Amino acid sequence: MAVTHVKTAEFDTVMEAAPLAMVDFWASWCGPCQLLGPVMEDLSVRYEGKALVAKVNVDEEPELARRFGVMNIPTVVFLNQGREFERKVGAFPPETYQEILDKAR
Repeated sequence: MAVTHVKTAEFDTVMEAAPLAMVDFWASWCGPCQLLGPVMEDLSVRYEGKALVAKVNVDEEPELARRFGVMNIPTVVFLNQGREFERKVGAFPPETYQEILDKAR
């Protein structure tokens, strides 16, 4: 399964349908965001059926970035039942994200 690109209008519906989600707030001009892209793609395959891996482009969806208080990118927000339980600001190794997802399941 590929990473899901989410827009403001559908965000709540998509998150409610996924008991566990990891949302990458990013922008195309952001170097660390580009490094994190393949990690998110890989995790979306590894966690297919277990967790939703989504991306939100902060330039296209500034309302969502404000709603989640995203001040720096990349910011990865982890949601369980639609509620944030953790976030990571900056690019981290894949194992960091895996540990968070595995603890939440």
